[in-house]
Amino acid sequence: MANFVLVAGARLGSWAWAEVVPYLGAAGHGVHPLTLSGLAEKQGVPAGQQTHVQDIVDEVERQGLRDVVLVGHSYSGIPVGQAAGRIGDRLARVVFVDASVPADGEPFVSAWPDGGAMVRASIAENRGFWPVAAAAHYKGHGLTDEQIARIVGGSTPHPGATLTEPAALERPLGDLPATYIKCTLGDPEPSDDVAKLLTSEHWRLFEMDTGHWPMFSQPSELAQILLAVAGE
Repeated sequence: MANFVLVAGARLGSWAWAEVVPYLGAAGHGVHPLTLSGLAEKQGVPAGQQTHVQDIVDEVERQGLRDVVLVGHSYSGIPVGQAAGRIGDRLARVVFVDASVPADGEPFVSAWPDGGAMVRASIAENRGFWPVAAAAHYKGHGLTDEQIARIVGGSTPHPGATLTEPAALERPLGDLPATYIKCTLGDPEPSDDVAKLLTSEHWRLFEMDTGHWPMFSQPSELAQILLAVAGE
């Protein structure tokens, strides 16, 4: 059986996986949703990007997990992709859920069209944090009004340094056993960096006909893909 370590995207905590966890547990797998430093119930804990990488590595090592399926959603693909290269033979597979992927020496914001200028400005204006997004940010992603309210209500400002500090890869991402889950609603094609990685024999692609937060909009469908991945 696999051990899933689930890491949600910016502003979110372990609570975001609440509707996915039961499906994975019912199939007999270990399930470990993780809140990164500075977010949700860990709000107030100082965090840079390497803090988040270490959060993930520490969770795996502290619990003595093996056959680990590391799952990173959105922003969390950045620390998850780095952590995957640091847990050695404990890793079974890394899964990127509509996620950013790290590039060695580059920060999360470098992939933004303006090079991250707007995000950096927002962080500077908000005392070092990326503020919580308004409800309008989540429109057009297959979410109900109730689901949007739950996301907004549970979100916390995101530690800015985690978005602007550079990634440090110990293994090339293309060498890792990896699955990319592309949410196609409104944005059907993988980004160029992901498309390049998908040419690796170690990577494979799944698509979901929903928006960027499938753990809310299609939790059962997301869980079924994760279970398929664990069975590979």
